[in-house]
Amino acid sequence: MTKDIYVQVRADHVASLASAAPLSAVEELVWNALDADAREVKVDLVQNPLGGVDAIRVSDDGNGIDVLRVEETFGSLGGSWKAVDGRTTLSFHRHLHGRHGRGRFKAFALGTHVEWRTTMKAGDSLLSYTLTGDASEPGVFHVASAATGPATGTEVYITGVRATADSLTVPGPAVQALAAKFALYLKAYPGVRVWFCGIPVSPVIVEKETTDYNVVLESGARAKLEVIEWRKKFSGKGRIVFCGRDGFTLHERPSGVRTGLPFSYTAYLVDARFGELAAENALVMDELHPEVRAWLDATRKILKEHFRRRADAAAAERLAKWIAEKSYPFAADDTSPARAAFDRGVAEMRQHLEGFDSLTSSERTYLFGLLRNAQEASRS
Repeated sequence: MTKDIYVQVRADHVASLASAAPLSAVEELVWNALDADAREVKVDLVQNPLGGVDAIRVSDDGNGIDVLRVEETFGSLGGSWKAVDGRTTLSFHRHLHGRHGRGRFKAFALGTHVEWRTTMKAGDSLLSYTLTGDASEPGVFHVASAATGPATGTEVYITGVRATADSLTVPGPAVQALAAKFALYLKAYPGVRVWFCGIPVSPVIVEKETTDYNVVLESGARAKLEVIEWRKKFSGKGRIVFCGRDGFTLHERPSGVRTGLPFSYTAYLVDARFGELAAENALVMDELHPEVRAWLDATRKILKEHFRRRADAAAAERLAKWIAEKSYPFAADDTSPARAAFDRGVAEMRQHLEGFDSLTSSERTYLFGLLRNAQEASRS
């Protein structure tokens, strides 16, 4: 079988979808694999001896792309078999992420040439084929039969890799960012495995602490709030993420809540109601939609209290350490104005002196001595 498929959409719209950030494109390809009932998804970079990326491979053991519906799958943007067949995957009935058929085009954000090598089950036999597209022909895909593979699944092989994809060559940040995106989904489906450059994408290896809350609105509506504090700091501030029942992201935005602590966090709001709000395009309205604003306000209230308690606990732990090492020049029960002034001075130093908490005991003793002498001199 050989045929061409033409996407029913303007080329400039396809090009706009292909301009996504590299990690966002990888995320969409992983979601496509999971929506095809993959139990294992692997993202690998094919690098040359100089460390550059020659190709990007995303492979899975899912059901493959249905060749009998390939025109439906690739032939229209904004339509998808997922929207037709229902809200769960075909084999394991996991909740679906994509429903608009856009994810496949984000592959072109990684490279100019994309080839889908897929094997599907057709009755009692297997059927394999390739589907290729090139950025020089936006919206045109070529389908051809291929030698039958050993099992169902799909490999997306991307060449003509764009320079922006070099950001993926440092796997640590990419793994952590993907773990944040897929955290609740991977918890909901523990049998699913995602790998990036041989490293497991698992929330367990990047979580520092997880705390669950119930968010209750004045209307009586309730949702689960899961606050995950990450071991390493992400770029940007903490985020609030609206999720469906099985943990896939529907909408996210900056939380607007300062932690006062040297790590980042993601606050996941989870409820079936958010799927309904997403379908109504209400979540993207944020504060402009009354119900969404109510969820955000209630969540922020919980986050402020959560991090106030965390800050208090962290401060108590630091103080106990300083007293034990004898760098702190006051007793624990000292309530004098001098101690209060000293603590304010230390807080200022921690805020402006990078690496303050990494000082050795002797360095901290010396610094605290300078601060106390300066304060005593100013009072005399």
